[in-house]
Amino acid sequence: MSLFSSAGGEFLLRWVHFLAGITWIGLLYYFNLVQGPFMAEADAAAKSGVTQKLLPRALWWFRWGAMLTFLSGALIILKRAGEQGSGVWSGAWGVAILTGALFGTLMFLNVWLVIWPKQKVVIANAVATAGGGQANAAAPAAARRAFLASRTNVVLSVPMLFFMGAASHLSGSWTLGSVGTYWLVVLVVAALVELNALIGDKGATKQPLEKVPGVIVSGFVVWAAVYAAVELCLT
Repeated sequence: MSLFSSAGGEFLLRWVHFLAGITWIGLLYYFNLVQGPFMAEADAAAKSGVTQKLLPRALWWFRWGAMLTFLSGALIILKRAGEQGSGVWSGAWGVAILTGALFGTLMFLNVWLVIWPKQKVVIANAVATAGGGQANAAAPAAARRAFLASRTNVVLSVPMLFFMGAASHLSGSWTLGSVGTYWLVVLVVAALVELNALIGDKGATKQPLEKVPGVIVSGFVVWAAVYAAVELCLT
């Protein structure tokens, strides 16, 4: 296969997709599994330093890694559709890749529409207070919203990565018996998880996201729910 062929072009897109995805998801796990627990135990000075100096740098790579992952993935899907027609979506590869893409798109939107805007408020507040300025009363709520969205992205990453891999390495055995029912289950599960990210503070559903073990378990519970739909509807 030549890199300058159609197949080679798709391989290069996948390479970029992997590189960007590793950057994005790696930082997502760093924020939630490493930095978050550290910040919960750190003193005020350490928290301020991390928020002012480390967080802006990490968030730059985080959000642009998400952007490049999303765009390269979209190009791969569009290329397949352009070459194989709309029928690609009714095949096992299409169902698996679109399932992963649904979760990935929600994660991408959480980054750019929730996490980054809220973290800008948090960072600005840290800079202002360190300089002797008045604290922004909206900063704690902004931090909380970014926290819930980020924890939700960890949950979504578990089924997202599974179905991305399943598209090429597992879906060959799927018979696609009840695709409509499958998509109903997937959309309901995705909507419930995302809704918890947006309004989770208003109820007990936020509790699994408070601690790292709860986040990890929640991710596999969501994966299990969707995979159960695979077994019931697609195999």
